[in-house]
Formats: sequence, C-alpha cells, structure tokens
Amino acid sequence: MRSAKITRSTAETNISVEINLDGSGVYDNQTGVGFFDHMLDQLARHALIDMKIRAKGDLHIDDHHTVEDTGIALGQALAEALGDKRGIRRYGECHLAMDDAQVRCALDLSARPYLICNLDIPTQKIGAFDTELVREFFQALSTHGGITLHIDRLHGFNSHHIVEAAFKAVARALRDALETDPRKSDAIPSTKGTL
Repeated sequence: MRSAKITRSTAETNISVEINLDGSGVYDNQTGVGFFDHMLDQLARHALIDMKIRAKGDLHIDDHHTVEDTGIALGQALAEALGDKRGIRRYGECHLAMDDAQVRCALDLSARPYLICNLDIPTQKIGAFDTELVREFFQALSTHGGITLHIDRLHGFNSHHIVEAAFKAVARALRDALETDPRKSDAIPSTKGTL
C-alpha cells in the first residue's frame, strides 16, 4: 500500500499527516483554519487520497505558519508514499470549471520542484483566510513533494470559486499522475531510470 505518516514539530507548529494514495478520498483534516480545512478536504476527495491531518499552530499570530507547514508535511508524505515512483503515470492535467471560475493545472511528479501559480485572486480575504496563503501552500507542496506544478486561472471573479477550483484541479491532475500505468506498471517513468 502506498501510504505514509509524517510528523513535523517546530516552535511555530505541530503537524501530523497520514495519507494513503490508494484510498477512496476519505478525509479528516483539522488545522484550526476553517477555509483551509475545506480546501484540504477537496484535495483529498478529488485526488482519491485518504488523508488525515492534524495541525496546531501559532494562529494567534496568523495562519501563515500553519498553512505553509501543512504544505511541507503533505509534500513530504506524498514523496514518501510514492517511493521510487515505479509504475505511475507521472503526469497529470485538468481544466476544471466551478461556476464563474475555470482553472487549469498541469503537473509532473518529476522530483524537480517548480511552481507557476497564476491565480490572480481578486480579494485579499475569503472570510478570515488570507488568499496569499494559497500560493504559500502550493509552493510548500511542490517543493517538498518534488512536483513541477503549474496552476493558471483562465476565468473567474469570485475568490472562493477560483481557489476551490484550483484545489480541485490540482487534485484531479494529481489523481491522474498517481495512477498506475497498466502498460508500464513495473517501470520507472523516465528514460533516466530514476526520478
């Protein structure tokens, strides 16, 4: 089973992440940041990754450390659960529509982290959530998961819809990339022989 458990403890946060890449999208995420939990739930559900996250952070300062460190731990868990990446499709992409918003995601589980994030979220807040933290989360996930990750807003004016479409698009692209390739289930998907 492709699963992992990561714990991360700093002076700012205490985080545990448990994932099963071959799950059915069951989730139980509690970070203390309501909108972020909602987005993590979308990520799990639409990637079909079973995910349990517990985070306690310095929310009396702001949500930044909690969101970023959760991205770090989740990225590390993804990398650990993937192992040598034998048999995966490696690449994934999705154009996802949510009401007024359309977001495109393309990703490569290449072990070469790189983030392009062009969401241009219209508001600074969604409820109490700082929208600049969306990029911080995806940067941490990309860096620590070894993911080349491109996310682009094609349309949209509602900040909630844009961000939720982004998380769902990443989830669907990730789901495709994590799937076993039935034609090459025993091979590393690279001419280099390693990822």
